[in-house]
Amino acid sequence: MSALLTTTMQNMKEVIDKLTEAGLRDKVSVMVGGAPVTKRFSESIGADCYTQDAATASDEALKICLNKY
Repeated sequence: MSALLTTTMQNMKEVIDKLTEAGLRDKVSVMVGGAPVTKRFSESIGADCYTQDAATASDEALKICLNKY
């Protein structure tokens, strides 16, 4: 997920909570980033991965996929 405004960042936590409620949290990896997002915030909401930019996100996504399959 990516946030461009701090006002949308709390929705990231809501998505993670909904994944947990639906019993899907252990089946998906959650990556977060965007201008206002920090590693500390990522950790506080329980995301699996934080990256600062899209290029790094693609590298991390590849790593996640290679470890899962």
